[in-house]
Amino acid sequence: MAEDNVYTSDLSYPKEEKKCLVYRIFGQVPARLVLYLLSWSGFLVSFMMRNDINLAIVAMVEQPPRSFTNSTNDYCYVVEESSNNTAPLDYGGTLKWSSKVQSYILSSFYWAYIISQVVGGLATQRLGTKRVFGYAQLATALCSLCIPWASETHVGLVIGLRFVQGFASGLTWPAMYALVGHWIPVPERSRFMSSFQGFSIGIGITYPLCGFLIAHLGWRSVFYTTGSIGTAWCLIWYLLAFDSPETHPRISLREQQYIKENTVNTYANARTQVVPWKAIFTSMPAWAIGITTFGRIWVHYTFIISGPTYMKSILGFSIEKNGLLSGAPFICSYAASVLFCYIADKLVTKQFMSLTNVRKLMTALSQVVPGLLVFAISYLGCDIEYVLVIWFFAVTLITAAYAGAMANVVDIAPNFAGPVLAFAQTIHMCASFLSPLVAFHMLEGQEQNMSAWRGVFYVTGVIAIVTYAVYQIWGTGDIQSWNDSKETVLTPEREELMTSGNSHKIKPAIVKNGSGPEEIA
Repeated sequence: MAEDNVYTSDLSYPKEEKKCLVYRIFGQVPARLVLYLLSWSGFLVSFMMRNDINLAIVAMVEQPPRSFTNSTNDYCYVVEESSNNTAPLDYGGTLKWSSKVQSYILSSFYWAYIISQVVGGLATQRLGTKRVFGYAQLATALCSLCIPWASETHVGLVIGLRFVQGFASGLTWPAMYALVGHWIPVPERSRFMSSFQGFSIGIGITYPLCGFLIAHLGWRSVFYTTGSIGTAWCLIWYLLAFDSPETHPRISLREQQYIKENTVNTYANARTQVVPWKAIFTSMPAWAIGITTFGRIWVHYTFIISGPTYMKSILGFSIEKNGLLSGAPFICSYAASVLFCYIADKLVTKQFMSLTNVRKLMTALSQVVPGLLVFAISYLGCDIEYVLVIWFFAVTLITAAYAGAMANVVDIAPNFAGPVLAFAQTIHMCASFLSPLVAFHMLEGQEQNMSAWRGVFYVTGVIAIVTYAVYQIWGTGDIQSWNDSKETVLTPEREELMTSGNSHKIKPAIVKNGSGPEEIA
């Protein structure tokens, strides 16, 4: 019977499977490494599909006539044919979308994105990460492929597609967070969280790629490219992703045992537990995570969405240079996130600092320092070199959050990481549409006015610093008491036993965890 049980040993495959080169190759690769690469590439592709339109819309829309009056108090370039810093007057766009319509298109993604956070947490508890994450990515990819057609048909279709993309993308975060509690041992969690920074690479690749494609193939090629990449990734995910070590057909017994001994929950137990929503809603540590990351998201989206407009309207870069300089800081930020997460793990494992203090330190680096740096950007004016250096440094530091408050989601409730993240994301992702919306209203008709941009940066810096104060007071790395829910969900098998009068045959659905992470039932 050993051949029928693929979980008892990494050598227990049927004879014909042992001969399969694919199984033999993947049998030597740690399953956690494969999961890291899937997580990293998944967020990379997801953010390519969500951010492609931020730069592409510049080329899609017909540019209005531009005044050739120049004032160095307003922007940092002179409109001359020979100037390398000249902002192009026309990108060949044909769509007659007003500024207000464009703001609706860009923000519609985040309307549904917020709604879907709680849905993602609930869906993951029931269906598992493989299905939720995979189907969400596929829906986003198909919508990207349809945007060129929708753009030339009716603007309402574009808004609808972006709405669907936002809803689908919102499912991915709680889905992947839930997987961390089942798969990743406590000593490795900060490092694994760096895989989420695949989104930084996604942003960093998308902007220069969009600039190149628009310049050489037109804006439609942007959506065909990102949509095709997303569809291909879904196939790889389907073949290699599994919801838990217990369901993985190629994991070694040694690795499976190591995971089991260093995690505080199992996939089966988590799916039978009732989510303690009341406890989550009244938990100050959960609120602290949501509120402090609201400030980080506000800063982040100032760079992601408003950044290209600043570089075009104030610094006067061409679309290709705009794409390159808008994306480059996010490439650097991925390397920084790996470093921050490694340092965080070492500080904890070597007992230099408590887990709580490490999370607070990294969160301060990701919010307080960037908050101060955006003040500096507002005063640097047309010192473009200094602006770009500060810009790069601020974006890079933001990634420390993935060894700070974002990793803290799993710390306080490993059994309910998906629902807790859904709760926190519902709070902090409000900043994803509020940040560009506030910037739009502050800059309306004054995109080339440096003093108007200074106001945008002031607001951004204050929000980042003030929201961190909440985390400093209520943030903690301790597992919360409600993580061990005593309520269970009636699975079909258990319900059948109860209704048949054989309730005495029912085994407990949840085995109570020990007093610490090392005691595994």
